[in-house]
Amino acid sequence: MLLENKVAVVYGAGGTIGGAVARAFAREGARVFLAGRTGATLGKVAADIRAAGGAAETAEVDALDEDAVETFAAAVAARAGGIDVCFNAIDVQDVQKPLMEITAEEFVRPILTATRTHFLTTRAAVRHMIPRGSGVILLFGGGGPQTVPGLGGFKVALDALEGLRRQWACEAGKHGVRVVTMVTGGVPESLPEDFPGREELTAALNGETLLGRAATLADVGNVAAFVASDLARTMTSATVNVSCGAIVDH
Repeated sequence: MLLENKVAVVYGAGGTIGGAVARAFAREGARVFLAGRTGATLGKVAADIRAAGGAAETAEVDALDEDAVETFAAAVAARAGGIDVCFNAIDVQDVQKPLMEITAEEFVRPILTATRTHFLTTRAAVRHMIPRGSGVILLFGGGGPQTVPGLGGFKVALDALEGLRRQWACEAGKHGVRVVTMVTGGVPESLPEDFPGREELTAALNGETLLGRAATLADVGNVAAFVASDLARTMTSATVNVSCGAIVDH
């Protein structure tokens, strides 16, 4: 198994992306600690993992709360002996409107949310990775070089995360910590069933790819598990593109 004897922390684990990654980590042998703000959704993911023979524990944590994040990470490290992998799939609370129609508050909200939560969760994990001389930070949602109209501050937030990823990789690399961003271009399965225009958006996301299909939740989990494993030990300060060609690299 790719992550046997590894300790993985997943923030936003009650969501579709976070849940898929947590399940994949557990399937590959990791002991998974699920963090999020809603106990019920975390409990469902944990139950799925345990039913499949995996190990999972849950904690209600607001990833924007500095003290809460530090306390949670310290508790995981003390309980499990350290932290090997940290994945963050927190909702950035974006409002998608044209820039001429959006308020300043709506514009900066995803930028502040994304950069704060990823800074806090990464710093808390790296603090416990340094003594071990190894670790993997996985960020989710890198934006690629292009954009489309009407995204408000969302794309700017994704670009800010890429800068944050480069900075963390630069400073944590000497301690053996790798930092990688996953880029998907959109995962149709992650859309709620009652999402307005779900079918049209799914068709659009699939149509924008070079392969005629977008990444699935299983795809995201599989790639995340690989990148978090020692098989990917040469990868850092990089994006892993699983967009099926919707986002073309430089």
